[in-house]
Amino acid sequence: MDLAPTEEEEEFRAGLRDWLARTLPTLPPPPSPADWPGRRAYDTAWQRLLYDAGYAGLHWSASPARRLIFLEETELARAPYVGANFVGLLHAGPTIIAEGTAEQRARWLDPILRGDEIWCQGFSEPGAGSDLASLRTRAVRDGDTYRVTGSKIWTSHAEVADWCELLVRTGPAIGTGTDTARHRGITWLALPMDAPGVTVRPLRTLAGSAEFAEVFLDEVPVPVSHRVGAENDGWRVTMVTLSFERGTAFAGEVVACRRTLAELARTARANGRWDDPVLRRALGRLAAEFTALWRLVQANVSEAQHSGGVPGSGGSVLKLRYSQARQELYETAAQVLGDEALDLDGPWTSERLSSLAYTIAAGTSQIQRNIIAERVLGLPKGG
Repeated sequence: MDLAPTEEEEEFRAGLRDWLARTLPTLPPPPSPADWPGRRAYDTAWQRLLYDAGYAGLHWSASPARRLIFLEETELARAPYVGANFVGLLHAGPTIIAEGTAEQRARWLDPILRGDEIWCQGFSEPGAGSDLASLRTRAVRDGDTYRVTGSKIWTSHAEVADWCELLVRTGPAIGTGTDTARHRGITWLALPMDAPGVTVRPLRTLAGSAEFAEVFLDEVPVPVSHRVGAENDGWRVTMVTLSFERGTAFAGEVVACRRTLAELARTARANGRWDDPVLRRALGRLAAEFTALWRLVQANVSEAQHSGGVPGSGGSVLKLRYSQARQELYETAAQVLGDEALDLDGPWTSERLSSLAYTIAAGTSQIQRNIIAERVLGLPKGG
């Protein structure tokens, strides 16, 4: 697909740039990273501004060129990130578009776009790690209702969420079926977080944020009408969700890292570290790496347009390389900044600590290598 902007797309860019220039100065100061109620209010207010201006959810329906222009311009203008809206806008919404019924799309999509409802992700479980098929949280059908019992961990944004994209076991219990049955016995549900029997306990990360939580579920009633996809077909629906998570959800962050790298190079020139040829070479290699990652984002967005909106396995290549490059970026930043990088209250330190999670989050690097080996390179599965 030709991603060179047309005259109409350049007009779109100019209009967006003008709107950002007029709107961003009117925003209040952002809350602290640890203030999740404050962050919810701030992030949803920003989402509502985007919605009212016609810029919400462009990655759901606009052309690849417009999506990429939006990412570039909002990052260059330092507009707020999606923040607490992350799961709804980048995972749940696209999954409901691809796999939901007309009634489900009518119920959930517009509140996500308006910023009225926040979603969290209930995939990981204690003891399962990145092996999602090992989940043990169970849903037992009782007429038109599932009764869900179990626990989730590393549940993103659970503390402030209204809904949870939840994976449950509706097939045979672990250890009683074949490996194939293990994957077929999973169902994807939309769990209302205010349902009776839901308990949320925030988890504080190394970087000081409580963006994750433990979630305990005790006979929680979930209407069957909240099931996305067929019963026991949730593994396939989950692959759709993960395709969005790995294929396009990091696109904006790639642009942000390119901007951060440019700031780092300017700092190195100002403090004399630019004279170090080894460090200069490391900055140059990172510049090439993030340029290549942006080209991969463009390819993934274009591919998704041709495949009915769902990104392919190339998303695992992006996730693998991006998470490693982000860690290398902040390791290099520590070399440029020297003692300043040790300031625990400084933004560079917080970002450096947060980057450590990227090779685990959204599927570990080992999981991504397996996917690339089997689905991209066509290698046989290990014994």
